Order: sequence, then C-alpha cells, then structure tokens
Amino acid sequence: MPETPWRPERSETVTGATESTPARVVARVPVLNAANALTALRLVLVPVFAASVIVSGMTHAGWRMAACLIFAVASATDLVDGWIARRFGLVTSVGKVADPIADKALTGAALVLLSFYDRLPWWVTALILARELGITGLRFWVIRHGVIAASRGGKIKTALQILAIAWYLWPMPAALVAVGPWIMGAAVLVTVATGFDYITQALRLRRPHQP
Repeated sequence: MPETPWRPERSETVTGATESTPARVVARVPVLNAANALTALRLVLVPVFAASVIVSGMTHAGWRMAACLIFAVASATDLVDGWIARRFGLVTSVGKVADPIADKALTGAALVLLSFYDRLPWWVTALILARELGITGLRFWVIRHGVIAASRGGKIKTALQILAIAWYLWPMPAALVAVGPWIMGAAVLVTVATGFDYITQALRLRRPHQP
C-alpha cells in the first residue's frame, strides 16, 4: 500500500526553511531608542549652548562656565549614543543621518560664536567647517559602494577640537589662556591631514565602479 504524501496541517506554518538552512529572522530596530534619544538631546542642547555663549558675551565668567559644561555634556552624548547603538544593535537610518548633523551643528555653532567674539580667527572656523561638510558629502557620495569608517586620526581630531573649544570657552587663568591656540593649532593640522586621508579612501571606493 503506497504511503500517503505528507501535507502540513492548518496549524503548521511552512516558511521554506529546512533543518540545514533555518529561516533568518530580521529584527526591526525601533526609531525611538536610547541612542537616537541621545542624538536628539544633543540637537536640543545646541541652541541652549549658543544662548549661553551669547548671554555671556564671552566676558561673564559664570555664563562661560555654563556654556562650557553644556558643550561638554553635548559632546559626551556623541560618544555614548554611538556605543549604545553598536552594543545593543540600535543602529537606524535615522540615527546615521541625525548623528553627523548633530555633531556638525554643535561644533559649527561653537566655532562661529568663538570667531564672532574675536576669540578664534575666522579662517580657522571656515577651514574646519569646510572640511567637516566636505567629508560628510564624500560619505554620501560613496555610500552605495562602501562606508568610510571613522579612523583613529578622525577620533583624535574630534578629541582635539572638543578640548580646544572647551579651553576657549572656560574662563582660564591668564597664564593658561595662551595654551588654547596651541591645542587648536594641533586640531587644525589633524583636521586637514585626516581630510586628505578620507578623500583617498573615497576615491578608492569609487574607482572600481567607474566606467
């Protein structure tokens, strides 16, 4: 007597997976998560920081301290949100776009205000902002072919920029004021050097795909 062919019962679900090739379950990452919340907080802190600098006029010690602390907290969220996103798998398309926007907004506001109050030459602000915007554009230019990952030099650049800006914001004793331009000078050098490195990476990613 021939065997009856097996048919799935109504309660069974056929997914097309086998024991050797189980079906992949792709979890959807919610847009509202801790990493994106910190990025949003950084965006909210940008106008608060700018207002504190303007109120201080870069002359009132108390408001300068407040502005420096707000800047430090906002900068710290950049480190924390990235770690949370990678550690807990909370990377989203929204976060990939909003995170660099928040970074550039915070750094840009700080540099422009320092130049406005004659604490930083305008050419330094223009050079750093041109580099930051240019590299962001490069990342979008090659995004279909690969990702330009943040290098160790890029991380050093960010750390030097944050330290230099904080040094300018904090009402330092007269003996330490002269240290600020040296830190900013180092930040500018690393900023330019890493900019050329990222350009090289972008060209390498694009070259195999060019006709």
